[in-house]
Amino acid sequence: MYREVILDHYKNPRGHGVLDPNDVVAEGQNPLCGDEVTISVRFAADGETIDDVGFEGRGCAISQAATSMLTEIVKGRTATEVATLPKEELLEEIGIPLTPIRLKCAILGLGVLKVALHRAKGTPLPEEWQSLADDLQID
Repeated sequence: MYREVILDHYKNPRGHGVLDPNDVVAEGQNPLCGDEVTISVRFAADGETIDDVGFEGRGCAISQAATSMLTEIVKGRTATEVATLPKEELLEEIGIPLTPIRLKCAILGLGVLKVALHRAKGTPLPEEWQSLADDLQID
């Protein structure tokens, strides 16, 4: 059922590991299924471009693969670009239909990253993500 790319990202995650040094770290979990993700970000010299992003976590193949895919999508983009990144861009990359519970698994990493950028750079956190941050217990 899972696309090969999801299994590949799950078994061989990109950006795996919390960055040290980093400019910001955030973590979150999906209490419905127990997925957990910690994301760290390092900015380029301009202070706005994402130079590197790393993650650690545990959980289902969807949450871990989606976060791995996310690390590739956001490198080289600015904090503002990522703060406004629609979840549909990530979901398109995942490429399979998801149930509402699996949808929360898939966007956990994106929510954690948006909260991290909001903390570090004051980027906007749309209302949709504020309530989702509460649902997913993002700190």
